[in-house]
Amino acid sequence: MKAEIHPKYHQVQVHCACGETWATGSTKSDLRIEICSKCHPFFTGKQKLLDTAGRIDRFQKRYAKEKA
Repeated sequence: MKAEIHPKYHQVQVHCACGETWATGSTKSDLRIEICSKCHPFFTGKQKLLDTAGRIDRFQKRYAKEKA
């Protein structure tokens, strides 16, 4: 490996928009994110489920071949 071509890797604090912080390793000096596992709807249980079955039924009705 060539010397002095890789960035320095160090411990940094990650700051989420919701106020959560934690330590991790990174080549950047400061990490700010908009969403984390504490405030993401999938992990908090507030995620809305889509009606995929209804969408499939509508598609099949719309593009079904008409019987003679």
